[in-house]
Parts: sequence; structure tokens; C-alpha cells
Amino acid sequence: MINIAIIGLGVMGLNHYRILKQLGSRVNVCALCDTVKMNDFKEPFFTDVDTLLDETRPDAVFIATPTFLHKDIALNCIERNVNLFIEKPVASTVAEAHDISKAIIAKGLKCSVGYVERFNPVVQALKQELRDKEIYSLSITRVGPFPPRIGDVGVLTDLSVHDIDLIRFITHRKILKKSIFKSRKIINHHEDNAVLSFELEGNTLAEITTNWLTPFKKRTIEVACKDAYYEADLILQTLNRYSGFDEDNSYVVRQFHIKKDEPLLKEVEAYIDYLDDGGEPGSLASVEDSMFTLEIATES
Repeated sequence: MINIAIIGLGVMGLNHYRILKQLGSRVNVCALCDTVKMNDFKEPFFTDVDTLLDETRPDAVFIATPTFLHKDIALNCIERNVNLFIEKPVASTVAEAHDISKAIIAKGLKCSVGYVERFNPVVQALKQELRDKEIYSLSITRVGPFPPRIGDVGVLTDLSVHDIDLIRFITHRKILKKSIFKSRKIINHHEDNAVLSFELEGNTLAEITTNWLTPFKKRTIEVACKDAYYEADLILQTLNRYSGFDEDNSYVVRQFHIKKDEPLLKEVEAYIDYLDDGGEPGSLASVEDSMFTLEIATES
């Protein structure tokens, strides 16, 4: 059984707590930590990270605090030889991410970063379908209302990093050039509206539209290939393929059968497998993956 502590019990921390409790005998949630205890938990609760680490000695820690706290908590855990799962982005800056990566490598620990969309069943299906296909362009939309829980970063660091990662994860191609346009419309301290454009290897183009201005959530990926056009909805977990184009503008539509599942559950299970069997991380995102997306998103 793997002993796991959770540091940070906001929305994502509580989601991880719920998922870990579903895994039964595979894991034991040995401790919880936050500045204030907002709920009743049967597990030992701490308000100090050092005390938690010294008294409970977890095998792994899930860090789900605000981003600006990630580096100090991560290095504290690494110093005590504790494996890590860190919610994205791995840190506030590329330099901080590099410090975490260097410490992880020096200790030989296992660390993954929470890019949960990699485990969305429709993303997995789209990635499989696009294997060996010539991709012309890829367009991702991730918009919705402003989440009050976010206070330390803007849409580039909170949202676009998901999709920069997905572009690399789905296409397996390097980003060669980028252009980023951003603005502040309803938030004074961070950007809440952005459009990102990329040139990838193989003369492939990609773009991301993201904002906190839209009154409803929308998460879609559209991909143009040589012989087909794909449309994926990450919320509904649906995938359509348009092909067989004729001169009279007719085409054939194929609706894929997607076995719907909770991406966070699949991601946490993959991390537990990674800890348990000592194998490869598979689809899990590494600190280096997060460092790359952070570099793209923050260095305009």
C-alpha cells in the first residue's frame, strides 16, 4: 500500500482526495494539509508542511496549492526523498521549474505534473486516430467564465498550458515558432483573454483560443488532415470524423464510440501504477513537459 499525503485542499485538492479514496487498498491517504481546516476529515490534518512530512513520512505527496507555493513545497518534499504529483503548472516560472527538475533528478524520485486532459478518453482516441496521418492544422478552444478560485495567474498560465501540452502530446511535433496576443478585459492583475499561434515541424499550424470572458465552458479540438477533418468535444467526450469530400460539398460523417470516463481518475491511477510497478510513466506529463509549456506560455 502506498501512503499519500495531499497538500492543498481547494477544488483540485479535494478532487484528488475523492479519487484517491476510490482506489481502495491500493493507497492510503495518510495525511492532509492546508492553512485552514474547512471540512471534517478522518485523516490526520496539518497546517504545517514540515510537521506533516516529519510525522507521517508519506511515500508520495500530491501538491494542489496555488502555483506560487509549488517550488518551496516540492523542494521540501524532495529533500526528504518523497515522490511528487504536482498540479499544473509545475511552478510559477521556468527557473523555478528547472530547480524542481534538477532536485528530482539528483534524488532519483518519481514526479508527474497534472495535465489531466492527456487522460480524457476523447483525446486518447483522437491521438490514436491521428497516428501516421499528415496533419495540416490543429485548433483548440478553451473558454469559460472567470473562476474565483484563481488569483495568482492569468489564462496563459492556468488554461493555455493545457493546450500547448496537448498540441505536443497529440502531434508528437516540436513547436518552432509562436505568436501570443493577450489582453485584460475584466481582471486588472492578469490577462483574461488570449490567442496563441504556432508553427510546428512538418509545416503544421496550430492555434489556441482561450479566455475567461465566455459565459459557458467550451473545450474543443479541431484537426485538419490530408484526407479527413476531426472535431472533438472534451466536455461531452465526443469525436467526429468528416471525410469523403466530393465536388458538390458532400461528405461522410463518422461518429466514434468513446467509452466515457473521468480523466482525473485515469491520471491518478496511472501515477499510482508508475509508483507501484517501477515502470514507464506512459501518458503522464513530466516536469520537463510542464517546463516547456510554461516557457511557451510565459515568454512572449
